[in-house]
Amino acid sequence: MRVSWQSLYDEIYACEKCELCRQIHNKVPGQGDIHARLMFIGEGPGADEDMQGLAFVGAAGQLLTKMIAAMGYDREQVYICNIVKCRPPHNRTPEPLEAQTCLPYLRQQVALVRPRVIVLLGATAARTLLREDFRITREHGIWVERKGVWFMPTYHPAALLRDESKKREAWHDLQKVMEKMKEIGEEASDGGHEGI
Repeated sequence: MRVSWQSLYDEIYACEKCELCRQIHNKVPGQGDIHARLMFIGEGPGADEDMQGLAFVGAAGQLLTKMIAAMGYDREQVYICNIVKCRPPHNRTPEPLEAQTCLPYLRQQVALVRPRVIVLLGATAARTLLREDFRITREHGIWVERKGVWFMPTYHPAALLRDESKKREAWHDLQKVMEKMKEIGEEASDGGHEGI
């Protein structure tokens, strides 16, 4: 039986299954088009996201918005969320147990959205959803298909802010996503082409 969006959000907002919920202002489930064919999954909320209760609204979020626009989409046309729904203290990487505790919520989100393509933003998303020993610097840009859904791991926008030399590689990964969306008949209306 499929869960509804409301019951999923109710579960997330009531969740106290791990310690992450103890020192937060807001849970951050995600947002966007709940029928999007393209989904972006990051690591976890940062300080700005925690304060606003929205995913990817800080500096990394502003870059993600530019990346999405360069692909020919508006943020409202995709679905954006994170592995964990609560901000880890001091923006640290979520621990594997925290990620696994939150994973059922993410699986329900994917089941409800039913995207054709998922962009995994950073090593944590790739390690949680693809393989524990995933190396983002070596394996970004390589497609993985599971149960009819295509996964594209790439750099997290925060990593691109720290090291702008990776932007070219990330843009190449996103171009592959644009090609895949076109191939499956889900191309953005303007096709995108600006770069990041």
